[in-house]
Amino acid sequence: MALDLKNKVAFITGGASGLGLSMARAFGKEGMKVMLADIDEKTLASAKADLEARQVVVSTVVCDVTDRASVKSGALQTIADFGKVHVVCNNAGVAVGGPIGAVRERDWDWIIDVNLKGVVYGTETFVPLIRSHGEGGHFVNTASMAGMISPPHMEPYCATKFAVVAMSEGWAAQLAPLGIGVSVLCPGFVRTLIHESWRNKQSKYGGPTETDAGVGETREQAAANVLGGIDPDIVGARVVEGIKGNEMHIFTHREMRAFVEMRFQSILAGFDRADASPALSVLPKADPATMLQGILPPPA
Repeated sequence: MALDLKNKVAFITGGASGLGLSMARAFGKEGMKVMLADIDEKTLASAKADLEARQVVVSTVVCDVTDRASVKSGALQTIADFGKVHVVCNNAGVAVGGPIGAVRERDWDWIIDVNLKGVVYGTETFVPLIRSHGEGGHFVNTASMAGMISPPHMEPYCATKFAVVAMSEGWAAQLAPLGIGVSVLCPGFVRTLIHESWRNKQSKYGGPTETDAGVGETREQAAANVLGGIDPDIVGARVVEGIKGNEMHIFTHREMRAFVEMRFQSILAGFDRADASPALSVLPKADPATMLQGILPPPA
């Protein structure tokens, strides 16, 4: 069921810049009220001024998505300011990459805690709050095309984004009967500062030390790749379409279809080889309609 966005309330992590701010602008055009949650207090202030200049009703809260208590505090502040929450965008994200064995242990912890656990904390915190008002709602979890394909040197980022896709698909089935939709946003390069996400790295992960984002062989190439991406406001508008259409997967880079098809073809070829396998020929044929009963619906 599609959600009517007018007069609804959105909570956006990583909301002070990039994709988060673009979503806030798009939501404001729909007549929504917006809570921007971000770890960067200075950037929050400028983002709030930007939205207020656009006549958007907005509030801000400092929020560290690696800390479940901080996310809960942000949720309580949103309820205090606006009374309810309808749309939650688990958008905060960082980029880490590099050759195998070269990624620092603390950077593995950092990207998993932000990109994966941050989505868990946001979802688990807000599901009961959305259920409580009974007006329906929607989660938008920011993954990436790196949640669909895995280029070399991007394994830490891809691992977290594949996880976001997987969790979102499962949660969508769980929450649909409650009138709560789930979308996973999978953009390609967007003109943000994701390649410089280390600038807000928390002290427990080593502080703001420069980190390889894995999106270019050099710092200059990484910047060129990211800054050559599409306008984030286009992504914000696409997110609105996705929520209104209750889309499971929200894509923004149509040309990436070919790369996803290549991956799927490789996977299906693996099943073809399994069908022809002498080692597996001793097994009885199983009926897909009776497999995984109570877990997955039977295939069409």
